[in-house]
Amino acid sequence: MRKSIAGSIVIVAALLIVAPAQAQTPAPAPAAETPLIDAVKAACKTELTTFCKGVVPGQGRVLACLYAFEDQVSDKCVYAVYDAAMQLEAAVAALKFAATQCEADLDKFCADVPLGKGRGLECLRKNDKDVSQACKDALKQVGLAK
Repeated sequence: MRKSIAGSIVIVAALLIVAPAQAQTPAPAPAAETPLIDAVKAACKTELTTFCKGVVPGQGRVLACLYAFEDQVSDKCVYAVYDAAMQLEAAVAALKFAATQCEADLDKFCADVPLGKGRGLECLRKNDKDVSQACKDALKQVGLAK
């Protein structure tokens, strides 16, 4: 079980680095990540206040701290990190799917729009009547459209 925190931390760190790099990916609302962060903070409260008290969040430093103390991290914390990694992995896969399905539409209607912060998604919404059905369906499937 202890070894799974290392793998989960690698996945979480990789996803947090790779996800923003997906330039063609419509961004979900920032609030979508809050439940994951809150769940990890709650499950790892003891570890965060005991082992990682002085660690400044960002750049994977908190995850690195948990990794450094992995032999002392509770199963509850390990599971929370693992669960967050799996949820992030699923979210990235969904966004990649939507980005692939909407690539031609983004190129056609949103080429001049700087992507990121939901601007690509907003552009697709503004051009909804002309966006391909495949793109519309993909956005619905991943929860980015109604």
